[in-house]
Amino acid sequence: MGRYRIVDQHGLNFVTCTVVGWIDIFSRKIYRDIVLDCLTFCRKEKGLLVFVVMSNHIHLVLQAGPNSTNTLSEILRDFKKFTANQILATIQQEPESRRDWLMHMFKYHARFNPNNRNFQFWQQDNHPFALYTEKMIWQKVNYIHNNPVRAGIVDKPEEYLYSSARNYLTENTGCLMEVDLLEPWWSEAGKI
Repeated sequence: MGRYRIVDQHGLNFVTCTVVGWIDIFSRKIYRDIVLDCLTFCRKEKGLLVFVVMSNHIHLVLQAGPNSTNTLSEILRDFKKFTANQILATIQQEPESRRDWLMHMFKYHARFNPNNRNFQFWQQDNHPFALYTEKMIWQKVNYIHNNPVRAGIVDKPEEYLYSSARNYLTENTGCLMEVDLLEPWWSEAGKI
């Protein structure tokens, strides 16, 4: 079990989900799209607000939706389990030049986790960080949106397709997926 825990299960949190061994699985569109489809579902059903999908990890600002019967820990557990199963199945079914190596690595990492019998895709810890103040929230949002810039992938945050930065610039117009923008949420919550 990880040493980091989500303290506020229904509050706003910053989390990072990292692929075991920092394997660059999301360098392929097919795997990014699996994550994006799942994030779209989670946003509609569970409460996703900000995201970026990098080559080997994702950053999220999220909370359990107001009508959710699940805790944030349960939502993340389900997200990771579903995406791992989908990606592992896709590796087996689709043309993948790294198939043998990838499956070997995911099998190798499962040896260190008694909860996994065959393969482990995601690291156990999510490194959650509860966001209680407006300053903390925008610090994490800026960190997330500037991650592809720091990695040298794009010059401006909104140029990276697999990020919610464009959503904030265009108010959800012309984006890969819609997100719930924090500005209306923050105002409605009576925080400003």
